[in-house]
Amino acid sequence: MNGMTDSRLTTKNRRSAFAAAMLVAGMVALGFASVPLYRIFCQVTGYGGTTQRAEAIAANIVPTGRVITVRFDSNVSRELPWNFVPERHTDRVAIGAREMAFYRAENLSNHAITGSASFNVTPLAAGQYFTKIQCFCFTQQTLQPGENVRMPVTYYVDPAILEDPDVGDVEEITLSYTFYPVDEPSSDG
Repeated sequence: MNGMTDSRLTTKNRRSAFAAAMLVAGMVALGFASVPLYRIFCQVTGYGGTTQRAEAIAANIVPTGRVITVRFDSNVSRELPWNFVPERHTDRVAIGAREMAFYRAENLSNHAITGSASFNVTPLAAGQYFTKIQCFCFTQQTLQPGENVRMPVTYYVDPAILEDPDVGDVEEITLSYTFYPVDEPSSDG
């Protein structure tokens, strides 16, 4: 009887160990998947100031008579030896109208560097109404030593913002970019 009890305990312990190992493996997988899943969630909902992306202006988007100020902000990681600034710091735009803004980036190092821009919109709730049609932030940017480039962003503010009680009366939206290095930083900066 004792041998049978030990056998059942061993089987039970193995099942418990297997279940615990599977739980740990699942948690690790979820940990790796959480960042991409969160990014997708933000892009779909506009949560956290994430803007929407469109290939072209939807046929039903019509400019309204309401004007809003769009402020352009730029930041660069300390590890990226670039100068990155908007050409204009603010623009007054009609809600629903297609607009274009430009940023300038310059590689201050003596070697080619690839950077990638992250972005957000404030107030955060306005992110779901700020739609980018074309943007330098959709792809990585490689600048040669001393190269200075002009980077466009084409966008519109969706008229649906006017119906949202949380942001319908907002008078200013800030579009902010931060560039980070894609390559390993070099010590010769």
